[in-house]
Amino acid sequence: MKAFVAGATGETGRRIVQELVKRQIPVRALVRNLETAKQILPPEAELVVGDVLNPDSLNSSLGDSTVILCATGARPSFDPTGPYKVDYQGTKNLIDAGKAKNIEHFVFVTSLCASQFFHPLNLFWLILVWKKQAEEYLQKSGLIYTIVRPGGLTNEDNELGVQMSSADSLFEGRIPRTKVASVCVEALLSPAARNKIVEIVSSPESKTPSYEQLFADVF
Repeated sequence: MKAFVAGATGETGRRIVQELVKRQIPVRALVRNLETAKQILPPEAELVVGDVLNPDSLNSSLGDSTVILCATGARPSFDPTGPYKVDYQGTKNLIDAGKAKNIEHFVFVTSLCASQFFHPLNLFWLILVWKKQAEEYLQKSGLIYTIVRPGGLTNEDNELGVQMSSADSLFEGRIPRTKVASVCVEALLSPAARNKIVEIVSSPESKTPSYEQLFADVF
């Protein structure tokens, strides 16, 4: 297995890269600024310069990767096209590039409540709408996928367990980015995670069993 991470210098993406390196899984990290990436990402990661908005750069950037983890996301801005371009079109470009390379598994980080149109996050230029459109494009692509919908993201880890549920069944909660990264990497290793949407939050009631069991319990 060789993993390709898009959004590698983002707060969640960098933790995914760290988790892959920790597990000694070779990783190619897609970055736009090489110097910034060198300061953020572990030296074991292979850095490749490219942009999900540039389809031509993706074909060469993927190289010999066999799986893709996508943790891209539009940054807050006054550009109303940002979520469309990054969360939908950029992901679509990455999915198409993955199909062309016969990628074995595509793990996509989106958001809790992605199916809810009347949600406050959609005031930010319909960000959840475009994430949902990207999810559907991935589901129809023919690629093996796992869509991970985390709750509110925190940079600080905690000792709570992971609560995992099926699509459109969790509507609130928070989770550390480190746990999201672990779920994403475990999805690559667990046959039970294939072709599923999983929603995840931290919960004091959850005593995390094996990730294989968590994925198996989601339908």
